[in-house]
Amino acid sequence: MQNRVKIVKTETLSDNWYLLKKITYDYRRKNQSWQTQVREVYNRGNGATILLYNQEKRTVILTRQFRLPTFVNGNETGLLIEACAGLLDNDNPEDCIRKETEEETGYKISSVQKVFEAYMSPGSVTEILYFYIAAYTDTMKIHEGGGVADEQEEIEVLEMAFDQALRMIETGEIKDGKTIMLLQYMQIHKIL
Repeated sequence: MQNRVKIVKTETLSDNWYLLKKITYDYRRKNQSWQTQVREVYNRGNGATILLYNQEKRTVILTRQFRLPTFVNGNETGLLIEACAGLLDNDNPEDCIRKETEEETGYKISSVQKVFEAYMSPGSVTEILYFYIAAYTDTMKIHEGGGVADEQEEIEVLEMAFDQALRMIETGEIKDGKTIMLLQYMQIHKIL
């Protein structure tokens, strides 16, 4: 692709919460002609997500929290049910997801299994998300979870039957893409 894309100009539109840039570039098409294109690119860093599951109880751990973008796009409460997730910052994906799991859910896990990675919104967001699953037991619960107050997190921890979580996709109660992908991964691979 190095021979097909030439960055012409990069402008920073916002560096407030994350980085939003406007990029002008020349793109060589299949017919070898060059076309100038302009796109906005949002860089919020890469992230990791995890679905905790209990084989014996056939349950999963999910979270519920307010998400402003969903609220402004018609989600009346702004609350979203999700798999635990977080930005990598300077951590590697496995260390990040262990830390996020403990902060958000209160469970201290050691063994995680990476199942895949995916770009979630490649038309405008640079983020790649690393997907994990991990078994949990009640003995791994070391505190109530809920997130980090300094990060303005207010997270509700939900333990629910796996089958109930799958039904919640059908009813629209679960609309978060990463969560749907992890639940369906578990279903396809018959883990629960």
